[in-house]
Order: sequence, then structure tokens, then C-alpha cells
Amino acid sequence: MGKNNVKILITVFAMVLTAAMMIQEAKSIPLCKVNTNDLQKCRPAVTGNYSPPPTPACCTVAKTANLECLCPFLSRSGIDPAKLKVLFAKCGVNNPSCLP
Repeated sequence: MGKNNVKILITVFAMVLTAAMMIQEAKSIPLCKVNTNDLQKCRPAVTGNYSPPPTPACCTVAKTANLECLCPFLSRSGIDPAKLKVLFAKCGVNNPSCLP
């Protein structure tokens, strides 16, 4: 491959990567005072058998979100309510009314 072809290939790759990142950002929907993509920051803390403690980024999301507004989504998420309670306790957030 010639030097010009490599430059073109790198430019095209950079454009595709940029477009993919823009599309990913567009998929985030504001919901209950938090972007849906930000909710993923808490996923490790509420999934699996041996969940790690919530990260500071997760706690920021938990403190920012309107948890009462998120109740319908939390109750249908399939996430163990006990794990949600642990997450909220470790982040210093009150449990929403929908958690038993």
C-alpha cells in the first residue's frame, strides 16, 4: 500500500470512529434527571453473583437521578431489589418507595 492509501485509510477509519461515537451519544435519552447511558455506570454493582461496590461515578448517577421517577423502570428491570438497596446505602441515597 502506498503512503497516500494509508493516509486515506486512516482518515476513513477516523471518520467512521467519530460517526460511531456520535451515534452512541445520540442513543442516550434523558430520563428522570439522568441520561440512560449514565445508568450503565451502575450495572456492575447490581449484576452478577459477586457484585463490586458502586464506583464514585455510579454514586453520582444515583444521587442525581430522580429515583421515584425511575421506580417503574427499576421494578421491571429484573435487577434484584436487595442489590439496589445495597447500592443506594453505599452511595448514601434513600431507597425509592418502590423497593420493598
